[in-house]
Amino acid sequence: MTVDKDKLAALRREIDRIDESIHDLIIERTKVVEKVRNAKRGEKIKIRPAREAEILYRLMNRHRGHFPKRELARIWREMIVATLRFEGPFSIAVYVGDNGAGYSDMARDQYGSFTPMSRHVSTRAVVEVVRNMQATVGILPLPRRDDEEHWWQLLVSETPDTPRVIARLPFISGATGADLEALVICAIDQEQTGRDRSYLAVEADADIGFKAVEQALSQAGVSAVSHQVWHGPERPAVWTYLVEVFGFVDTKGRQLKRLKDGLGRPAKRLVHLGGYATPLGDADLADPEPLDGSTGS
Repeated sequence: MTVDKDKLAALRREIDRIDESIHDLIIERTKVVEKVRNAKRGEKIKIRPAREAEILYRLMNRHRGHFPKRELARIWREMIVATLRFEGPFSIAVYVGDNGAGYSDMARDQYGSFTPMSRHVSTRAVVEVVRNMQATVGILPLPRRDDEEHWWQLLVSETPDTPRVIARLPFISGATGADLEALVICAIDQEQTGRDRSYLAVEADADIGFKAVEQALSQAGVSAVSHQVWHGPERPAVWTYLVEVFGFVDTKGRQLKRLKDGLGRPAKRLVHLGGYATPLGDADLADPEPLDGSTGS
């Protein structure tokens, strides 16, 4: 096969021109980020997971052509985190446990190849490191009913420095090879995106049963995704229910008040533990239709 060297050279020059245009736009974007940094100067923690999710939702929705969406999402994740580190100190604390490599890889996928990372063999250590602001975010295993250690009960507190759930990983479906899922914690409040789930903790002085919790949720217009209960020997008089619900629950809204009223006296405390924007699934990341509308056949 004969290669048209002149045509190939012209195409490569065109790619170089486009690369330089992309680079110019990254430089321009960074200048705008500088202005954002100045506008948020009084905030200790700059990360805004809802805003990050909304950017990727929008880009995946508008994308056209043959460039794979997963790779496009990874490019933007790297760019988001690079500018996040530019806005101020940003670091990760990761629980390693028996699957350390998997959780570390997941953290890199979401928070960048060069972000400082500390590894911890204890879930409690991750929570404390984030609580003390020695790391910006923490990566912890997704809670399961059969867990031996229910780390989420460490978040059942109303003190201002208590970390909250802010994201679920992997955010990009298929981003890691390990069959793992995780939650991200940080000492900021959940913000609404329209594609959210929230975590609530209900403390009671008796085993009231999930049916009572579910009825109260229904009265408040909320439905549960999953639930589990923790009853530890160090606090034998306390039963704590973790409930994941569909949608965004405003900590200052009527919904939470209705839920408290519905639970009644058996529930001693209701704590909002944060939540997350739902990750990009296979449907979000499916190859887009060709620009000309053809099937490609």
